[in-house]
Amino acid sequence: MGSIIPIVEKKEFLRGFLQHYELKRRECAWLLNYLMSDDELMERVHFVERAAQTPKALIISATGVETVPFSFHKFKHVTTDAEKAFHDIRLNQTEDVYIELHFNNPKMYPPYLAVLEDNPYLPENEEIAQAHQQIAEDLLEKSLKTFRLQQLRKDIDNALDGKDFETFIQLSNDLKELEIKK
Repeated sequence: MGSIIPIVEKKEFLRGFLQHYELKRRECAWLLNYLMSDDELMERVHFVERAAQTPKALIISATGVETVPFSFHKFKHVTTDAEKAFHDIRLNQTEDVYIELHFNNPKMYPPYLAVLEDNPYLPENEEIAQAHQQIAEDLLEKSLKTFRLQQLRKDIDNALDGKDFETFIQLSNDLKELEIKK
């Protein structure tokens, strides 16, 4: 997944964030500084909400908030060992890393809002998903009926061409029945 946020903006945000906020664990600052040191890695860094829903996530907390200081999530495996996260990132530099930051008033911190991206792994709103499913089912049902009508008309023509009047009568009745349901 290519990033829509320029690397320069992400680095500026992280520098300012690290100056403005004190992290609960200093290893997190080291980890963020490591990410900033490599432009190719920063290209794959995405700041999102609910990062635990992604394939590879860092969840980092500043002091002053009631959340876990640090956790690293990778395909449903979770660790609080920052060193393991560092080694995974260092060894798998082609994988996207989704970072969720917890700090006081994130919605009131414009630099954070400037780098915040939509999380592509969040499940859709349940109502929207159900509406889309219903639309898809209706479209499928309509398509199947249309196909069946076309097939019956073709079979009726073939029965007439072959002078098979019994089949013609049966298919004509099937066609009338299907058209009534339509």
